[in-house]
Amino acid sequence: MGVITNLTRMWFTRTIQPFTFKREYDRLLPFAECENLGLYVHIPFCKSICNFCPYCKVPYSAPLCNRYIDALIQEIHLIGRQHKGRKKVTSLYFGGGTPALAANRIKEIVSALNEHFIITEGIGLELHPDNVRVELLQTLKDAGVTKISIGVQSFSDKYQKLLGRKKIDTAVLAAALAAVPFETVSMDFIFALPGQRYNDLKSDIDLAFSFGANHIAIYPFIDFTFTESPVSAMPKKEKRALLDAITNYCFKKGYSRNSIWTFSSEAAANYSSMTRDNFLGFGCSATSLFKRQFKINTFDPDAYCKRIHSRKPATSLTLRFTRRQRMIYWLFWTAYSTKVRAADFQTFFGVPLKKMYGFELWLAKQFSFLTEHKGTYVMTLKGAFYYHYYENFYTLSYIDKMWGIMRKEAFPKEIKL
Repeated sequence: MGVITNLTRMWFTRTIQPFTFKREYDRLLPFAECENLGLYVHIPFCKSICNFCPYCKVPYSAPLCNRYIDALIQEIHLIGRQHKGRKKVTSLYFGGGTPALAANRIKEIVSALNEHFIITEGIGLELHPDNVRVELLQTLKDAGVTKISIGVQSFSDKYQKLLGRKKIDTAVLAAALAAVPFETVSMDFIFALPGQRYNDLKSDIDLAFSFGANHIAIYPFIDFTFTESPVSAMPKKEKRALLDAITNYCFKKGYSRNSIWTFSSEAAANYSSMTRDNFLGFGCSATSLFKRQFKINTFDPDAYCKRIHSRKPATSLTLRFTRRQRMIYWLFWTAYSTKVRAADFQTFFGVPLKKMYGFELWLAKQFSFLTEHKGTYVMTLKGAFYYHYYENFYTLSYIDKMWGIMRKEAFPKEIKL
């Protein structure tokens, strides 16, 4: 598995050198120079830990959560004050964990961020289905949240049991969403579960839109080595057939495709913390992507709080990009939206896309992975599937290794990918 990602990395970066993350931090973060900068805040607490979830999370404790939020606000001011005035940013996303467990402090966090940043495209927050209650939704809306993403995974009792989750009270969920509207209501689903069929996923999608969603995300199940999930991934041939079938169904219904995994019933509905040129992260495991470097905070809440209390950034590891490495990172995550605009690449890097990757683009068109129209490259259904297929290798070769180490070590010395 690592052979494929390593060969691809070497080809696109034109070097045998790996991505090397080192135990380094910078007191001054170069976010002021970044255009199209997004914000991300991680709140790692969960009432129960899902065995399939790979993200940084810890069991909820009110005292620990409050101590963590205090440190989080301190981190926001520590970093935010590095830029004179208020930096204009795109959107703010809260992830986890279950951010709603800190619902009574979201307004306080948003206020701290508003002291240093001007958020122009709204605020999104992830929710567990159990959190979708009128009072809690109103608290979030009063705090400035404009978009919510609900981790449904499946409305089917069979798949909820398979994932170790309980039955969703859909009547309560639908009533709460009707009572407290948001600009975007997204629902997340997992596809490629064992035995899952087209009608299973179609039913989930239809129910989501009937219950008040205007946006859905259909993420593939990935079997991370460090999780305790007993679930096995679906074979490649079945996975492709399922993805193609459900994509065609969404197109037939008139839904817009926003990214590889997401579709919306309204043009203005969107929810993605990933497809951004640069972003600045706060909290445990939060990542920051700048023009020439990538940083990731420690996964350990206690180590995070101690580092922030010492008035130092919580960075655990730093990758300092070569120019080619940054280009391939930009291309990989921009392609997540299913479109790459040559003009955007040239604006970001100051060089034509065809000059750097003309052969690769030509080859992708020969294999029917892409079509091109006036400098915009758009993935075909085949291209979208193989993007997913490669992302699966990338995730298990790179992210799985990094997160597996960082879950055990607060500040690893070095990780080479």
